[in-house]
Amino acid sequence: MTTFTSHDTTAGRGWAVEAEGLVKTFGSNRAVDGVDLRVATGTVYGVLGPNGAGKTTTISMLATLLRPDGGSARIFGHDVQRESQAVRQLIGVTGQYASVDETLSANENLILFSRLLGLGHSAAKRKTAELLEEFGLTEAAKRPLKNFSGGMRRRLDLAASLIAQPPLIFLDEPTTGLDPRTRAQMWETIRRLVATGSTVLLTTQYLDEADQLADRIAVIDKGRVVAEGTGDELKASVGESRLELRLVNENDRDDARVAIERVLGVAPTLSPEAGRITAPMHDPDLVADLLITLRDEGIHLAEMSVQKPTLDEVFLTLTGHGVEEDTTEASFESDAELEGSLA
Repeated sequence: MTTFTSHDTTAGRGWAVEAEGLVKTFGSNRAVDGVDLRVATGTVYGVLGPNGAGKTTTISMLATLLRPDGGSARIFGHDVQRESQAVRQLIGVTGQYASVDETLSANENLILFSRLLGLGHSAAKRKTAELLEEFGLTEAAKRPLKNFSGGMRRRLDLAASLIAQPPLIFLDEPTTGLDPRTRAQMWETIRRLVATGSTVLLTTQYLDEADQLADRIAVIDKGRVVAEGTGDELKASVGESRLELRLVNENDRDDARVAIERVLGVAPTLSPEAGRITAPMHDPDLVADLLITLRDEGIHLAEMSVQKPTLDEVFLTLTGHGVEEDTTEASFESDAELEGSLA
């Protein structure tokens, strides 16, 4: 596994999650194969990987839903096996499948969960009203859940997990299947949770989601963490930024290429697209010199941009396949299968 620690801004915060060598097997399938994780308090930690990579199984062990076959894990210093009751009082879990009751309204669901968590009738009603307002569900509070959209159900499920205001929240692919607008709303909710003191461990197979939300990211594939670091650190590990230019006059390409080689000291790539040139950017300070040179030589630009490597390129480099590619390994990541494993 590649880990980047050059400038860890989470130092000194304490650890919400510490996992060492976690292993879980289902028959001959080693779903989790020695996972190490350290999640600093007050941050969003992303676990990125394709379907069947072991993300949900890892979350289930950390949340005391599955017993590890090997390794150890602690939540705010509490061992997940020996102190499971203490751990459960510190966490909230939102899985891939809604835990709400389809026969009840949003209002009834939240009041039921509140009462089960020990709130009195008046306190349960107050908490329900607060959460319905927070998640934009007040107008639909009395509507049957069968009339809810997928995004509304996901928001209600997240609201239910926050009734006890846990310091650590596990979100297992919380935006899978949501439309772009609802996904953006969920992102804002996650940011607010962290801003008010919670820690979020987020699993996702969406590259942009990990890039937008996570302070640090673990890339997991076939049950193993293959790299860990900030988004920028992971991107830098597979390549450097590149300068992309599009010329007003494509006949200037040769002159522009010579200028780039002279000023930047690198060999540019001439794109098949007319007038487009790409060059590795070893030294960003030299880009201003290049622009002045091009202007002085009468070479006009229609467009200029700086492109960083993407998380997709990171995943391709680390695993040899795309992050959303289906895997052939057995998946044990549905609620029904997890419940069967607990029996």
